[in-house]
Amino acid sequence: MKFNPFVTSDRSKNRKWHFNAPSHIRKKIMSPPPPLFKELRQKYNVRSMPIRKDDKVQVVRGHYKGQQIDKVVQVYRKKYVIYIERV
Repeated sequence: MKFNPFVTSDRSKNRKWHFNAPSHIRKKIMSPPPPLFKELRQKYNVRSMPIRKDDKVQVVRGHYKGQQIDKVVQVYRKKYVIYIERV
């Protein structure tokens, strides 16, 4: 059910908005959905924050998922891609 009459729920319009979004909005879209580690959550009092170069991340989906925590080498907002060390 749609609550806000000023926001569209049309799939094609939402896809257009997503792929034509400017860089400062892509930064917000690329904020990692999994929650932060408990220490960081308590330190910064937030559940998620935008990803940056030199952040430490853990892969949770796909072939490289596992317990190893690696460093972000590059965040390529134009392609919605994050490059991780040793992956």
